[in-house]
Amino acid sequence: MSVYQWARREVQGSQALAQEIGFDPGLSLRALLSAVVQQSKAVRSLEDLADELLFLAENLDDSQDYAFMRP
Repeated sequence: MSVYQWARREVQGSQALAQEIGFDPGLSLRALLSAVVQQSKAVRSLEDLADELLFLAENLDDSQDYAFMRP
């Protein structure tokens, strides 16, 4: 299992628990994201974290083809 598979499983479990409690799915995901960003600040530079968040935000559209530069 990769760390990314583990993370997806953890989020799915958290979402299931949030649903049992009665939390809104969008709000619970937003809260998880906020918590992950806060925790990440303790182990990563702000610039590195901001770069990754920007990359993720710019690549949200799964149907969009992106041209990547090749070396």
